[in-house]
Amino acid sequence: MPKMIFVNLPVTDVARSTAFYEKIGMQKNPKFSNDQAVSMVWSDTIYFMLLNHAFYATFTNKQIIDAHTTSGALISLALDSREEVDAIAAAAIAAGGTEVHDAEDLGFMYSRAFADPDGHGFGPFWMDPAAAEAGPPDMAHDATAA
Repeated sequence: MPKMIFVNLPVTDVARSTAFYEKIGMQKNPKFSNDQAVSMVWSDTIYFMLLNHAFYATFTNKQIIDAHTTSGALISLALDSREEVDAIAAAAIAAGGTEVHDAEDLGFMYSRAFADPDGHGFGPFWMDPAAAEAGPPDMAHDATAA
C-alpha cells in the first residue's frame, strides 16, 4: 500500500464544505462519507476528511480552533503550472473562500493563498522543476558540510 495522507478538517457545515471542495477540483468519495464526515479526494494518495465538529471532537480532547482567528496549519498544494495555481485560487474565491494575500512571484516559485469557508489556510504553488532540484537561491547550502 502506498504512503497516504488524510488531512482531517473540522467544519461547521459538511454540505457547504463538500460543495466548496468539489468546486476547487476534489471529488467526494461516497464510500467514506455520511452526514457527519465526507472524504474528498485530492489525488490517489491525498484525501481531505471534512468532519463536523461533534464527530471531529471524538478524535481529540483538545478544543477545536476557530480557523478564522487562530492558525493551526497551512496546507500547501503543489500544482503543475502557474495557470493551475490561479485557477484553483479563483475557484476557491468564487466558491465562498477568501483570498489571504496577493500572488507571490519569486521567479522560481509562484504561489497564491486562500482560506476555505471555515478559515483553513491553503497555499497552492508552482515551482520550476530545476529550481526545486537546486533548492531556493537564498538557501544555498553545501551538502558536504556537517
